[in-house]
Amino acid sequence: MSVLETLFNSPLGQLVAKQAGLKPPPKLRRGRVLPTGPVVLAELPGADGAARAALGLLDVETADPIADVAENRIADDRGRQVPRPYTTPPGAVVVDATGVRTIAELEGLRQVLRPAVRSLERSGRVIIVATDASAVEGLEAHAVAQGIDGINRTVAKELRAGSTSNLLFLRGDTGADDLVSTMSFLLEGRSAFVSGQTWRVGPAKALHALDDRPFEGRVVVVTGAARGIGTAIAEVFARDGASVVAIDVPAGGDSLAQVANRIGGSALQLDITAADAGERIAAHVARVHGADARIWAIVHNAGITRDKMLANLDEKLWGQVLEVNLAAEIRINDYLLGDVVPGGFGDEARIVGIASTSGVAGNKGQTNYAASKAGVMGYTWELSRQLADRPITAGAVAPGFIETEMTGAIPFVQREIFRRTNSLGQGGRPVDVAETLAYLCSPASGGVDGQVIRVCGQNLVGA
Repeated sequence: MSVLETLFNSPLGQLVAKQAGLKPPPKLRRGRVLPTGPVVLAELPGADGAARAALGLLDVETADPIADVAENRIADDRGRQVPRPYTTPPGAVVVDATGVRTIAELEGLRQVLRPAVRSLERSGRVIIVATDASAVEGLEAHAVAQGIDGINRTVAKELRAGSTSNLLFLRGDTGADDLVSTMSFLLEGRSAFVSGQTWRVGPAKALHALDDRPFEGRVVVVTGAARGIGTAIAEVFARDGASVVAIDVPAGGDSLAQVANRIGGSALQLDITAADAGERIAAHVARVHGADARIWAIVHNAGITRDKMLANLDEKLWGQVLEVNLAAEIRINDYLLGDVVPGGFGDEARIVGIASTSGVAGNKGQTNYAASKAGVMGYTWELSRQLADRPITAGAVAPGFIETEMTGAIPFVQREIFRRTNSLGQGGRPVDVAETLAYLCSPASGGVDGQVIRVCGQNLVGA
């Protein structure tokens, strides 16, 4: 810890920081923990009922919103009329806006959300469920769908004490069984560092019930597993029942072996850029888990940075990053997707990659890295489209500033800026990335396909 960081964390430093408006960040609720307060369900006119049914599958008891919000107002200490707060702070407010099609109907969201913004318990949740623009007709309805997206992103920035807001657009005939996995993820602490985000849920290619150990008896491959985020990913999948194949370069062999032994998985020392990397992964799965074993999920976590301003970026550093972060992932998937590959992908496999907020918004000195991570997003969307007739899903997460040993080497002031430039006022943890990946790979998440979810605390860069 540097002298400056020690001073900042001292009582005097914290007093100065508070006076400067740098409040201590809120403690986030993490893990498979539901809110303690009631879950308020507001069904706006025309709601399709999927949200209510999904909450029923989760055995979550719901409360009604304040009746006739316009009449439930009180005067504040300045005599202004403000919404009457809930008597018991809600743990979550779920708004079913699937029937909203007109600008006038957006008023219903304002009425429901306004009294909730300051009443939610710590680490509370706002979840808005709406109909995807692809399933509505008319110019106004399309404009309104995008308007709901703007509401969600702004509410996420106005919430306090570690609370989050997220929006789910439903595609086609999405039902409760398709939605339940996502609803569970967003209500629980697993989604602690996901806020202000929008993604789409559609009818699952194959339905599975929600399970606390969804990967029991299933093989999950994690690259870059020897440290940091990769280790957290391996640990979360093992916690949820997976037989993990932990992969990293031979130079990290000792750390890799320790991770694999600790979680009861197997280790494979492998440079993923090798031309036969996919073949070697499949051979390892067949050898360790049996000739009939198939990969349920692969997490392409391995990645590198070689940061330099573009004017100083040579061909070698450019190529290394694109090769590790993008090209290797494509080659490995191409091999494992083969129809008769022993140890390859199973019929309902999950393929997930790691993008980055740098790929969304760019970042000074990271042209090569931003290209590779934006490439992961583009690859994910197209892979999902090409696999549309198979029950395999493709997805990705885009982390923001995540506290790791690597980020600990960043100068303190710069690191503190990175921590503060998101709506939750702090860096994320490796487990936040891991929990989101596990949600995407869950058998019950078959309706979540072709999505890139930012795990960034609503980082204030990019879309």
